[in-house]
Amino acid sequence: MKNYFLSGFLLICLSGCNALDELTKFDMDYNTEVVIESSFGVNLPFNVFTPEIESNSESEFAINDTRKDLIEEIQLKELSLRITAPQEEDFSFLESVEIFITAEGLEEVLIASMTDVPQDIGDLLELDTSNADIQEYIKKDRFQLRLNTVTDEAIAVDHYIDVNAIFFVDAKILGI
Repeated sequence: MKNYFLSGFLLICLSGCNALDELTKFDMDYNTEVVIESSFGVNLPFNVFTPEIESNSESEFAINDTRKDLIEEIQLKELSLRITAPQEEDFSFLESVEIFITAEGLEEVLIASMTDVPQDIGDLLELDTSNADIQEYIKKDRFQLRLNTVTDEAIAVDHYIDVNAIFFVDAKILGI
């Protein structure tokens, strides 16, 4: 009889820890805009930089009842690009795109890419993300994204693109 109670108690404790662990996992969203300027070159790689992005990580962590020193891991969960202007354009002009993250004092790291952009992709491009732990970049006050793109056709007008990133954050439970 004691064994049943002990087993039941242990089961409740273990499932409670899993539920508590889920409370320390959350997403952080970042949005910015870039412009791919018109060009007449084809198959030439070029870089587009986002403006520096304020991480606001301290306030995001506080909202989710954690602190910088309790973060175990931050990974890019999703990264999408959407053309906002010109209205009827799509990403068929791209051959490939890579996105890197950088922050003051840290090396640049590849976080998302697409090597063969389909011709019928439309105005939304959802990139493949890496498994890199990028917590040191997000913990900084500011970070920047660099888009390394290769076009397979000339573009006659500037393309305005929204960059939407969702980062998954995993923090320690109660600081342990």
